[in-house]
Amino acid sequence: MLKEERFSHILAALKTKGKVAFDTLSSELKVSEDTVRRDIDALHNNGLLLKVRGGAISQSKNPLTFQDRTGYFSEEKNLIGLKAQQFIKSGQTIFMDGGTTICAIAQNLPSNSSFRLITNNLALVPIISKFKGIELIILGGLYDKKTEINTGEQACSEVNNFVADVYFMGTCALHKDFGITAVFQPDGELKQRMLKNAIKTFALVNSAKINLTEHYKVCELTDISGLLTDLPADNPKMDHLRNIGITLI
Repeated sequence: MLKEERFSHILAALKTKGKVAFDTLSSELKVSEDTVRRDIDALHNNGLLLKVRGGAISQSKNPLTFQDRTGYFSEEKNLIGLKAQQFIKSGQTIFMDGGTTICAIAQNLPSNSSFRLITNNLALVPIISKFKGIELIILGGLYDKKTEINTGEQACSEVNNFVADVYFMGTCALHKDFGITAVFQPDGELKQRMLKNAIKTFALVNSAKINLTEHYKVCELTDISGLLTDLPADNPKMDHLRNIGITLI
């Protein structure tokens, strides 16, 4: 089967099912899983689908609901959550915004953690409430059930009442030339406000979101202090992000 025919089969399956798996496609197309992975990579790089762990999903499924996203890239998110721990110190004031990777930071916190957390992420509440030493401040605003975050002018205005030592920014997409972009403008506006009021900002991004863009510009890469990914800092996939003034972790 020609490559173009495989591409057509994959896209047709996505249109019907919304998601596809490497092993299923390998059986249907009668090619190796490595071949399927390369096909998925090519389609992903051309913006025709979204690569996820074990396969791909339709672009129409992006953004997923918070509950949908929880199951994707769980190992990668956990690794990013562990990497973030080195930047959390006792007595700090910390901003965290929305997303399942942000929740991975909270799930990996030591039991004796002691700091002030300011967030619009309602999914953090049941996790952080178990920590006696963490002061939790929830920003108000308009609640989005799908993403479990508060946004809007009230949330943005309340951010201005604080200065954070560290801001952990969840990201929808990251590109060397176009910076960090967001799916929803209200989410992007809140990120901009937190960025402005933080001494240091670390963007969290799994490798599948690198070299992607969304429609709302949040900031340039040079506006952040560092980038936390699931990749080793010396991975060749990170080469194009070197020497631009940010720390790769």
